[in-house]
Amino acid sequence: MRVQPWHVVVLLVVILLLFGAKRLPDLAKSVGQSMKIFKNEVKDLRDDPPATAPLPPVADAPAAPPVTPAPAPAPAPQAPATPPADRPAEGGTGTTA
Repeated sequence: MRVQPWHVVVLLVVILLLFGAKRLPDLAKSVGQSMKIFKNEVKDLRDDPPATAPLPPVADAPAAPPVTPAPAPAPAPQAPATPPADRPAEGGTGTTA
């Protein structure tokens, strides 16, 4: 199916009815600017050098020393299970004077 001249005429009439005669020049200007920006960006992408793969490490470089894990911290001291002799246990088992 090919585009016939009357297809273009119908399309232009629909655009004229949708946007109005006053807005068509502004619309054409903004479309032209967008096309220019798009073309410039495509050109910049083509001109950029391709990204290179990272180089493997050099074999002559000294190897890093192995990392040793830090020693685990000592456990915290726990409170004694029985109260000291100079203080009576809570609960009223001691005598009061």
